Amino acid sequence: MARITKRLVDSLRPKKADETEPGDGEASASGKDVVVWDDELRGFGVRFKPTGAGAYIIQYRNAEGRSKRLTLGSVAELTAEEARKVARNKLSGVAQGGDPVAEKRATRTAPTVAEICDWYLEKAESGELLGRRRRPIAKKTLALDRSRIETHVRPLLGDRKVQSLALTDIERFQADVVGGKTAKPRKGRGGVTTGGAGVAGRTVGMLHTIFEQAARLRLISHNPAKGVRKVSTDNKIERRLSLVEIAALGKAIRQAEEESPVALAAIRLMLLTGFRRTEVLTLERTWIDPEAPCVRFPTTKSGAQLRAVGQPALKLLLAQPSGGEENPYVFPSENGDGHFVGVVRVLQRLCLAAKLEDVTPHVLRHTFASVAGDLGFSELTIAGLLGHTGRGVTQRYVHLDKALVLAADKVAEEIEQALDAAPIRQLEERPVRSSGKGGRHVAAT
Repeated sequence: MARITKRLVDSLRPKKADETEPGDGEASASGKDVVVWDDELRGFGVRFKPTGAGAYIIQYRNAEGRSKRLTLGSVAELTAEEARKVARNKLSGVAQGGDPVAEKRATRTAPTVAEICDWYLEKAESGELLGRRRRPIAKKTLALDRSRIETHVRPLLGDRKVQSLALTDIERFQADVVGGKTAKPRKGRGGVTTGGAGVAGRTVGMLHTIFEQAARLRLISHNPAKGVRKVSTDNKIERRLSLVEIAALGKAIRQAEEESPVALAAIRLMLLTGFRRTEVLTLERTWIDPEAPCVRFPTTKSGAQLRAVGQPALKLLLAQPSGGEENPYVFPSENGDGHFVGVVRVLQRLCLAAKLEDVTPHVLRHTFASVAGDLGFSELTIAGLLGHTGRGVTQRYVHLDKALVLAADKVAEEIEQALDAAPIRQLEERPVRSSGKGGRHVAAT
């Protein structure tokens, strides 16, 4: 009885078909190949090509009764005993209904991370994939997703097979993004690609969503990002402007004679409403409802919404000059029929003049939320003013809650008073009012 051992493997040599003599069943020739089967482990064998290349193999019948042959590895890579262990493991899987050949083929043809991301972008853009609340994924969200895929995912994970990824791979990817492995310097007028916890957490969250969609439709067997622990950013203290700083910014706005009036008005509106930068810049005149008073956004980060605006903000909106019949935007581009786009750099120059640091459009939004908290409004009311979704938040009512309108008025008036420069000394002496919750408020995302 033949048992495949190192000595047997070393003794085997390729034989021609006419040189092969019938034996006791231990060895047989198939064409010009020499195959020897192990009598101890049924289905385990070794095969030599006429070139002298040898490999360990197994032969079995799958659950459908079809005969399959799988190469385990070359005799140069595996010892006979190592190959026997691999063969025993594979054949054990066959006994339980597995099919190693089919599994190997599936691994070879399995999609990469880049391919799944391309599939997601294509299907989401065509409206075939639905996002939150079973609605088509917003174009702005897709633009952000595409940027994260191209900047972070494709360079680090694009060539990896999705099914080969483990949870540790996803968390290692997250750590690499946090550490700035995908960071790039500014090129020309483009933006700066940075790392950091916030970017990493959002990118991993996006990957989880993409894999979940693919797993749901059985493009992949499982979601490798399921259970991932996203890096925390809770210890980060969000920047807000004090009333004194708002007054300094207001003074800079009034003295900025060389800046675009459109940009100055847009920055002022961000402070008076808490609207996101893109919500302000893409705001169309037909969305303004002076009677409510509110802005009726047909689409936002959280879907269609009614957003209450205070009287100071409403006056500012209605005072904006028209950009012409062909331009629907409240803050039109100075050239062409689009909306204004250079507000970030204008804000940077204003803050330089006002000697303010680390101020972004998001800081203006967070300042609005913080002032609302200082005035004693509840977290639920602030969430409604900011357009956050959540149970009990009045975002899609036909008529706005009067409490939201009142809150919008109060907050806008408080900020307007600071912008229009009550004396700095008076602002410094005003007491800080607590919301009754330790100064907590809804984060302005």
